[in-house]
Amino acid sequence: MPDTVIHVENLNKKYIIGHQKQERYTALRDVITNGMRNAGRKLWRLFCGTPSAASEPAYEEFWALKDVSFEIKQGERVGIIGRNGAGKSTLLKVLSRITEPTSGRIHIKGRIASLLEVGTGFHPELTGRENIFLNGAILGMSKTEIKRKFDEIVAFAEVERFLDTPVKRYSSGMYVRLAFAVVAHLEPEILLVDEVLAVGDAQFQKKCLSKMEDVSAQEGRTVLFVSHNMGAISQLCSKAFLLNQGSIVKEAATQQVIDYYLSEASASSQCGFLAGTNSSKEMFIARAQPLNSAGEIASNFTHKEEITVGITCKINQWIPNTVMGFFVQDQRGRKVFSTNNPAWEKLSPQESEIYATVVIPPNFLVPGQYFFTFAISVPHAKIVDLAEDAFAITIIDGGSVFASYEGYDYGCVFADCKWSIGNGMLLN
Repeated sequence: MPDTVIHVENLNKKYIIGHQKQERYTALRDVITNGMRNAGRKLWRLFCGTPSAASEPAYEEFWALKDVSFEIKQGERVGIIGRNGAGKSTLLKVLSRITEPTSGRIHIKGRIASLLEVGTGFHPELTGRENIFLNGAILGMSKTEIKRKFDEIVAFAEVERFLDTPVKRYSSGMYVRLAFAVVAHLEPEILLVDEVLAVGDAQFQKKCLSKMEDVSAQEGRTVLFVSHNMGAISQLCSKAFLLNQGSIVKEAATQQVIDYYLSEASASSQCGFLAGTNSSKEMFIARAQPLNSAGEIASNFTHKEEITVGITCKINQWIPNTVMGFFVQDQRGRKVFSTNNPAWEKLSPQESEIYATVVIPPNFLVPGQYFFTFAISVPHAKIVDLAEDAFAITIIDGGSVFASYEGYDYGCVFADCKWSIGNGMLLN
């Protein structure tokens, strides 16, 4: 039986969160009134010796991790999934010793390398070459070991032309390529990878998944992988954890966990997605709903129906170069299609609320269940807001030519191919 390399017992992580009322616009009379009110509160504390409750900021305890326990064996590839705020990134930071746990026990056997944020561990003034040696030293590698792997790292990262350029001039994609190449090739026993790979292009993501699979299968290294991409989790990982509000709610074979997660997401999204209007984010998805031809919220459609997706975005502060869009995954975690709003970049920075609609044509989605994830992002740089698995819809066969074939695999989409029949002969 393989050795246990990570043993976590009753792990908890608590943060103290302060709340302060935020206003988009303050008039001169409000400034004067607030100044007089604050002066009065100071006098109250001076003479009465007790703080005014209204003047004190509100604090609350937030448990990012609650009573988390698990074991991971050597060579296992484990996926960690869950909605935003579930505690996935916090768990990796605690395991990486970046963040101290509030309570609980962690036993780790072997050297850990983590890739949690773009540029983590890089010095911006140093060149790519110098940062390879710096990262290797941080990971406990000798200079000889780093030299032995140097050419492989550079080739994998595809940054040969920029090797002697300070990394502060690298794009986000170049940062990620070099950072992943370093941690994957310098032979840590345990590799922790967060959603940071989403910054890279699709070809490089595929390359990274293949590399993680190789180092686990051939070299016996352990991989923990956090991702919102169910297809990537399914491809790489043999088992998975589902986190919800800081606790592990399911631990099983990967497909079982994905199926459970998607069924829960479907059950909780019958009325669409509603985030509210009081987020402190600069830009965020406030509402997203699937609508039928009558303009009503619906979760079931026939394949012949047109589907309208209504999206409301709130803008507290405009971020340049952003795009807004969504992607759709099927119940196997495969990405069926994605789309961005082409008019988004033409919007006025003064807008405070944007409502958009997207029409999915009939005879496109085949029967099955689909999950919609919405995002506002700066391409290849950062995600401003993410509403993952915001809602689910079910497509029912409304009388296609395939309906009579029991158990027929429709594929991903209906293809509107143009057929013709004639007497002409094919050319040799």
